[in-house]
Amino acid sequence: MNNELPIPSLSPAFFFQISCDIVRSEGKDIQRNKFKLPHHSWLLDEEEFSDVYMSWNEGGISFAFEIHKPFDEARYPQFEEGDSVEIFLDTRNMKEATYAHRFCHHFLVLPAEVQGVRALELTRLRADDKRPLCDPDEIGVITEFSKKKYSMKIAFPASCLYGFDPAISQHVGCTYRINRAGGGAQHLAVSSRDCAIAQYPALWASMKLAE
Repeated sequence: MNNELPIPSLSPAFFFQISCDIVRSEGKDIQRNKFKLPHHSWLLDEEEFSDVYMSWNEGGISFAFEIHKPFDEARYPQFEEGDSVEIFLDTRNMKEATYAHRFCHHFLVLPAEVQGVRALELTRLRADDKRPLCDPDEIGVITEFSKKKYSMKIAFPASCLYGFDPAISQHVGCTYRINRAGGGAQHLAVSSRDCAIAQYPALWASMKLAE
């Protein structure tokens, strides 16, 4: 019989609550410094290979990812083995939650369509927190490729974000995982090497909806 107690991760990221402001934008071009999210690769012992931008307005939340490597391949359903982006959002930033609740969202976006899949919601919820998942056709995705890098612009309308209401909550929880073929992932707040990040919204970064 194994009587050993589980040893928690000693990653520095578990000792910090990451927070930042995200700036309101009415336009589609958010690849500018005021929308750029901070890097925390130094906390997570990761290689930094992407720049990420984020904005909001009453109509929803937008992201832009600049991936500083050529596009290799996208896969599905084994999306973690190829190039892809996962975005995790908690529209009420409920830091006391110990599991994924109805305000949590886990989205997958592929740089190129695979088996009819380009973007979709993967959120797994407990039976008493069940809600309809986002219609994949409502997620806006624009990808641009070049020889040395590629970029992805992703727009989530409020209809895809259950509970999103800036008049009720001025903060959202957020993290991401940028997967790449043949290499390690890049995260925002906590690494998936340390925990199943989709199920621990309390560890996601806190984003204030700023003007």
